[in-house]
This record gives sequence, structure tokens and C-alpha cells, in this order.
Amino acid sequence: MSNAPLALLAVVMAYLLGSVPFAVLSSRVFGLADPRSYGSKNPGATNVLRSGNKGAAAMTLLGDLLKGWVAVFLARKYGADHGFESGLIGLVALAVFFGHLYPVFLKFKGGKGVATAAGVLLAIDPWLGAATLATWLFVVFTLRYSSLAALVAAAAAPVFAFFLWGSDTMLLAVGVISMALIGKHWQNLQRLMAGAEAKIGAGKKA
Repeated sequence: MSNAPLALLAVVMAYLLGSVPFAVLSSRVFGLADPRSYGSKNPGATNVLRSGNKGAAAMTLLGDLLKGWVAVFLARKYGADHGFESGLIGLVALAVFFGHLYPVFLKFKGGKGVATAAGVLLAIDPWLGAATLATWLFVVFTLRYSSLAALVAAAAAPVFAFFLWGSDTMLLAVGVISMALIGKHWQNLQRLMAGAEAKIGAGKKA
């Protein structure tokens, strides 16, 4: 059995880490406008890229990915000594992911969670993360739609997880993350179907 107070602390800390808004922080570091004030108004790497500053976008992408990875990695590495089981690791994964989607530091209006989800999946299982990232990259580089890449990768992740592990508690966490990602991209899906979705690199500021 896990230590209940420590387990609760792990979940809360994961949520707070997920709430760290790297899109806003990187924009301040590079002297850019708040990403919530232009483009899609989404505090994520794709929208920061619309500023034309690739460095800020890369910093956002790396920060959002690392926070997902760090939370799950630490819970798995050090939680075993305190009885953290698969279900609790799944809760930590969900906490850091939903922290990004609904961050306390941005009045619960966060990003769409693609990079953070990638970090979470890499920490849960490097093969799962690599397969999901490869799917995302394939769609991005062939079709140049970030939202479509996210939707396809999100739908593929639980399938990859099932083939890797079969039915498992962690599969449920991956499934919830997948559904949340698709839900966050629902408007993008509607724009894709209408032919109105912007491709990556479009709409940069001068």
C-alpha cells in the first residue's frame, strides 16, 4: 500500500508542475507578446511559433515536454520505495497533463497538451512515447497540420499502449489523455473538415 499523504503530495506537485506556463515564460524571456494575445491565443509551442521566433517556440516545446516527463519519471523512480503502484503513477501522469490543460497559474486556461502528453508517454514507456511522437512527426512533415498530427497521434497512443502491454491500469490513463487531447482539438477538427485550418508556419508576424 502506498503512503497516502505522500501519494497526495505527488499528485498535487505533478499538477503544479504541469501548470507552469512555458509558452508565457519563454515569450517573456525572448521579449515577445503574450501568446494568449495573438494567433489561436493558445499558450503552446505552435502558437508561439506564429510570432516568428523559433527559439521561443523550441523553449516552449522542450519545457512543456520535460515537465510531463519529469513528473512521471520521478514518481516511477522514487515512488517504488513508498509503495507507488501503477494506478498512482497513472494519477500523477493525469495530474501533470491536466495541470497543463487547466493551469492554476493561468486561471485554468492552458494549452492543448500535446508536448506535455508526449513527455508523459515517454516517461511511462519510451517505446510508447517514441511511437506516438513518430506518428505526430510523420503527419506534421507530410501534411503540415499540427492539429491533425495531434489528433492522429492521440488516437494512436492507446492502440500502441494496448499492443505493448495489453489491458493494464496505465492503459486507462493513456486513454483518458487521448480523449482529452481530442476534445481540446475538437474545434481544430471542425476547421480541418471545413478546409479552414492554418498550416504550420502560416500567419507569422512580420
